[in-house]
Amino acid sequence: MGIARSLRALDWLNFFVANVQTGFGPFIASYLAANKWTQGEIGLMLSVGTISAMASQLPAGALVDALRNKKGAAAAAIIAIIVAALLLGASPTFVSVFAAEVLHGFASCMLVPAMAAISLALVSRADLGNRLGRNARWASIGSALTAALMGLFGEYLSLRSVFFLTAALALPALVALNMIHHEMAPVVPRMKKAAAKAGASIAQAVSAERPESLRDLLRDPRLLTFAACVVLFHLSNAAMLNLAAGEVTAHMGDNVQLVIAACIIVPQFIVAGLSPWVGRQAQSWGRRPVLIIGFSALPLRALLFAAASSAASPYLLVPVQMLDGISAAVFGVMLPLIAADVAGGKGRYNLCIGFFGLAAGVGATLSTAIAGFVADKFGVNTSFFGLAAAGALAVALVWLAMPETRDAAANDQAVKEKEATPAA
Repeated sequence: MGIARSLRALDWLNFFVANVQTGFGPFIASYLAANKWTQGEIGLMLSVGTISAMASQLPAGALVDALRNKKGAAAAAIIAIIVAALLLGASPTFVSVFAAEVLHGFASCMLVPAMAAISLALVSRADLGNRLGRNARWASIGSALTAALMGLFGEYLSLRSVFFLTAALALPALVALNMIHHEMAPVVPRMKKAAAKAGASIAQAVSAERPESLRDLLRDPRLLTFAACVVLFHLSNAAMLNLAAGEVTAHMGDNVQLVIAACIIVPQFIVAGLSPWVGRQAQSWGRRPVLIIGFSALPLRALLFAAASSAASPYLLVPVQMLDGISAAVFGVMLPLIAADVAGGKGRYNLCIGFFGLAAGVGATLSTAIAGFVADKFGVNTSFFGLAAAGALAVALVWLAMPETRDAAANDQAVKEKEATPAA
């Protein structure tokens, strides 16, 4: 009963954390523009947040690995995000916004691996794919509903109220976190059980559980290959909706905000419906087939965006953007799952997540910069074709170079143990 309650609390934790993170999206740019910030100043401040997040990925992951209390790490990150939201709401001055962006960047990088570590501790490796799919479902529902709620607050109250709402929504996240009571099984009993099955000594088990050094981890070709796939994924994906939104704004009148909102919210419901299936198939099929399906949506989406742009049919953007739900569902589940495969019992799970997060940041930064330059010089359609080429290269890299990371033997054994548990 206790573990069931903890898993349900984890559902709500994902829901409310997604609520909180939604407040740090496009609302910041609108808020600063309403307070007479120039576009250059806004871009500079958003870049501060991006650079802070990229610089924090590895240190935050290593910190979560080093901390035994993962719930404490998650709580500290949530409290830091509350402070960042209050700073933004209290005063749109340079100092407040700069401090909020830096604080939010580091806290987010610590919160993501901490929640993944809690998920891994609550379920077996065989169930991790299913759990991550469920996490993504609740997070997507939270993001979609909160985007609508914050839009209403910003429209009918004030843009400043969005950040106070963000801070308020973090409080139930702390309550949900506190309800998780089975975060970590005792380490020594687990090692005794594993050692007894393998006929090994406890000393051997302890030695096997010692964390690898970062240098050893970087020698793993699976880590580097998937990191390259992550860079290409975000190189293709990050700028796509921004370009499409720019075209919508140029060709539409009063309904532009409705179309853009639909482009953001609709994929979230696709992610919510698809993520559990992604987790199940990753466990049964393996990681590579699922990655290929998710990554293949990228070049198709870019080409369809180019066609919609040429046809001057802005309303086509919403059905095309549904493909983003497929890619997002696959990526959101597979990144922490492959990190668990690569880290194994090496004690570097959260550092792996941070490494992949850094790769995502590099790809996203390059995507927006390169796509914007190409669009200005050669046209939006050319930029879409370039994004499609990057997506196709990502698919090819997964197909040709990405090794299967699922440990089939260990997975089958874990499944057998799970099936035998009720009979016992």
